Amino acid sequence: MSRSGPPTGPGGITPAEAHRLAQGGHALLLDVREPEEYAREHAPGALLLPLGQLTPRTRLPRRRTVLAICRSGNRSLVAAGLLAAHGIDVLDVTGGMRAWRQAGLPTHSGTGCPCGPAT
Repeated sequence: MSRSGPPTGPGGITPAEAHRLAQGGHALLLDVREPEEYAREHAPGALLLPLGQLTPRTRLPRRRTVLAICRSGNRSLVAAGLLAAHGIDVLDVTGGMRAWRQAGLPTHSGTGCPCGPAT
């Protein structure tokens, strides 16, 4: 997932490509919405870490690209910028869960889902 040229901030990725990478184990899908939003609906395998809890000390994998997602793409873009500033290889899922749904991609719901919060 390397990008060439001078750093210009995090790049974007389509929901379909994000789904493909996450399902293949090549990327970590990080949902930065609030727990209530996540419980209503989220992408399979997405880990929950609300934007307000994201800090420079947050432990995230450095060997896989992080794919930040939210409802519409605003919070995930902020999260991607914060992560990129701390050396994390990160992409913003363009359009968020709205675009994910519109693309017809699968979703999970409920608090019993095995996806769980980030640790």
